[in-house]
Amino acid sequence: MLTVSGLEKSHGARRLFNDVTLQLSDGRRVALVGGNGVGKTTFLEIVMGIQDADDGVIHKPKDMTIGYLPQELPEATDRTVLAETLDGADHINEISARLRRLEAELETDDGSNMERIIEQYGQAQAEFETHGGYAIESEAHRVLAGLGFPPEWNERPIGELSGGWRMRVALARLLLSNPDLLILDEPTNHLDVDSVAWLEDHLASWSGALLFVSHDRDFIDAVANRIFEISGGVGTEYVGTFVEYVAAKEERYAALVAAATAQRKQIAQTQEFIDRFRYKATKARQVQSRIKAVEKLDLIEVPEEKELAAKFDFPEPQRSSRIVAEIENATVGYDGKNILEDVSFVVERGRKVGLVGPNGAGKTTLIRLLTGRLEPTRGSVTIGSHVDISAFAQDQAEDMDPTRTVYQELMTVTPKQSTRNWRTVLGSFGFSGEHADRRIPELSGGERTRLALAKTMVVPVNLLVLDEPTNHLDLPSCDVLEDALRVYTGTVLLVTHDRHLIRNTCDALIEVRGGRAIWHEGVPEKVLNPLGTVKADLGADTPKAAAPPKKQAKKKQAPSAGGGSAKDKKDRKRQEAEARNASHASTKSLRNALKTAERKWEKAEAKVADLQNQLADPAVYEDKDRMQELITAHDEAKERAADLMVEWENATLALEAAGG
Repeated sequence: MLTVSGLEKSHGARRLFNDVTLQLSDGRRVALVGGNGVGKTTFLEIVMGIQDADDGVIHKPKDMTIGYLPQELPEATDRTVLAETLDGADHINEISARLRRLEAELETDDGSNMERIIEQYGQAQAEFETHGGYAIESEAHRVLAGLGFPPEWNERPIGELSGGWRMRVALARLLLSNPDLLILDEPTNHLDVDSVAWLEDHLASWSGALLFVSHDRDFIDAVANRIFEISGGVGTEYVGTFVEYVAAKEERYAALVAAATAQRKQIAQTQEFIDRFRYKATKARQVQSRIKAVEKLDLIEVPEEKELAAKFDFPEPQRSSRIVAEIENATVGYDGKNILEDVSFVVERGRKVGLVGPNGAGKTTLIRLLTGRLEPTRGSVTIGSHVDISAFAQDQAEDMDPTRTVYQELMTVTPKQSTRNWRTVLGSFGFSGEHADRRIPELSGGERTRLALAKTMVVPVNLLVLDEPTNHLDLPSCDVLEDALRVYTGTVLLVTHDRHLIRNTCDALIEVRGGRAIWHEGVPEKVLNPLGTVKADLGADTPKAAAPPKKQAKKKQAPSAGGGSAKDKKDRKRQEAEARNASHASTKSLRNALKTAERKWEKAEAKVADLQNQLADPAVYEDKDRMQELITAHDEAKERAADLMVEWENATLALEAAGG
């Protein structure tokens, strides 16, 4: 168990937190929450030993291992994705190196040390097996696949990957190391919906201790069994899920206000007695007694609830045409390679559409297609009339002039003819008063993201395109964004892994996956939680969702997504059924190939397990030739199993790409 006691930390004259106490033991999965700038990352770094506390102590066992994923991107190297991930298994790598040294000694020994070497080799072999050494490469492949890496990427140099993918490699390496205490700072920032769901499932069964910072309510609810909040310089622990934390926090705050009110009333009554009888000799003893009682009283302090303004007043944009964007049978790609094929749907004025799917599936490509920045290689894209676009990208938070203040940065995009009070606007994004005059380098990552969002949203446009806007935002800031999008009268295209934000703001989803872009009317939970869908729909052959009806003949009015007469709906259902049947038939050979690959992989894994059991027998090491023969066979069997696993993964991807 790691115990934090009486921790205190200040930055200059500003106190971050004081007298913070927390225990981290096996099975405790603690979500660390609080506003931007309260010291969450500082707290993690103190626990890790990266920073020193001003006061307090941290007790941990000497042999306790701690794994840490910071927000900063890891350096690019020439090492491959798989090699870097496998390096996380330090304990297994050390045993493996010991085995190789002993094997070399066996090769060169003249017989005088044979008994000792064989005994040590047997002990190392048993230790290797106990720690899962024989399955470690398969586990690395599983973790990488869960985090969204295509099998062919495992041998790619890390230097070729973007920052987000490098962060995933760091996370994969950390998970493979299986530390006693896992500390994660915003682990979902660079993940897609699929990978977030996989990580949720992985961490929900984490047997060690876990401490993580996240703004994602769904992720916190799925993983944490305790919430630790830093607010007003005080750390408070709540047992239960995020929903239970919110309810308990409100109850605790109400009780604190009531207690403080009762105490103030009691003090006022006592003070009234003191003032009334202060100069009356017969009451002198009672007056002095009450004065001392008041002086000794511990005043109940109610922490100030500093929440960001929960509403943002959008500038009124011009009215766009009813059809904001229409895609008909479009295919798009780069360098002769198709990314998306046969895409057809209509985005109408006022719709709020979420784009979800694996990273690299084509969400950014589809955004560029929808906004007219990319031409299709086949089919057509029509942008409506009077459509004005403002876009937020993840890198905008870093692309700011360090010599400017917050106010000066906002003024670079504000309409010159506007009479709005821009300091009031900044206040609604958390930059009230003197905070509007802070320099850009003084801002935290979350504060820069808020400022970048403010720059995006103050421009009077009727189409907002937001790419992962909640990265680095705290929960109150996410609430501000959510409320702002709710009241926005224009059209929204939202790319995010934050399922809570999608549920509360979007009225339709576009699922980008396997070269397809599928329109879903409403927000189906099976699209937001693909891992849960797999469990629920095990054995299903085809996706249930279909694109909304395409535009009819040019002389007719374009139907709204999901609309139409009873006959249209009947025809659409028949077409969907025919499409499912056709898909089932067309993917039969791929499904058979997948089953064959799975059977071959299972047989290979069984052979590895059999050889592993033989190597666990101490008698094997009495026969040097037999031992070497089994070791060679085991290595070959492992390679064979790994190859067949890749074959199975490729078969799975091929079936998914075909819509099966």
